[in-house]
Amino acid sequence: MRQIILDTETTGIDPKQGHRIVEIGCVEMIDRKLTGNHFHVYINPERVVEQEVINVHGITNEFLADKPVFRNIADDFLAFIRGAELIIHNAPFDIGFINHEFSLLRRGFPTVEDCCGVIDTLVLARKKHPGQKNNLDALCKRYFIDNSARTLHGALLDSEILAEVYLAMTGGQTALSLSSGEDTGAQEEGSAIRRIGSDKPVLRVIAADGAELENHQAKLEQIQKKSGNCFWLN
Repeated sequence: MRQIILDTETTGIDPKQGHRIVEIGCVEMIDRKLTGNHFHVYINPERVVEQEVINVHGITNEFLADKPVFRNIADDFLAFIRGAELIIHNAPFDIGFINHEFSLLRRGFPTVEDCCGVIDTLVLARKKHPGQKNNLDALCKRYFIDNSARTLHGALLDSEILAEVYLAMTGGQTALSLSSGEDTGAQEEGSAIRRIGSDKPVLRVIAADGAELENHQAKLEQIQKKSGNCFWLN
């Protein structure tokens, strides 16, 4: 299964009011594993970005002045997402903007829904955690995902973070591939746990060195001193 985690940054909240996309960030995942392939572009929106919005994503008019306009990246973008299942947080927002950009080209571009499947992680989160905050920052906190680099919104960074959130929210660690042995048949979301066959070499065990053993012993003695009964010393 090919999935694309996607996010956009825009000049505002409503394309019907003339707002446009200024950044697209996508990361590719196949069988619930990130491949390292991504699509990332800044876009000249051909209009002014208001300061209120710049305060959210930090993308200034000066920065965007020499960036390509949407019509110059549309074909490459469509080729990257076509046929994939898109994973988007609050999908109607991003899809609405992308479809609006396609429609402005008047070249017969399909809608996102016509060429891709869509999973809205905000809808998933609300079903799993009703009555709780389900924005991206809240989900990172709930699933112990590091988002300390997210001081401002950014399409590529947010896509990478959302990929981790999605994997955690839909099954956590689901790709325990310890060998190329036979599948057990236990699968979730397209991935399987693989067992190590009897004909495979055992996993290498690295023993603690002398310094590590001394540090360990010192720690046990510290526990013994504080508690009076260190189980591991007995």
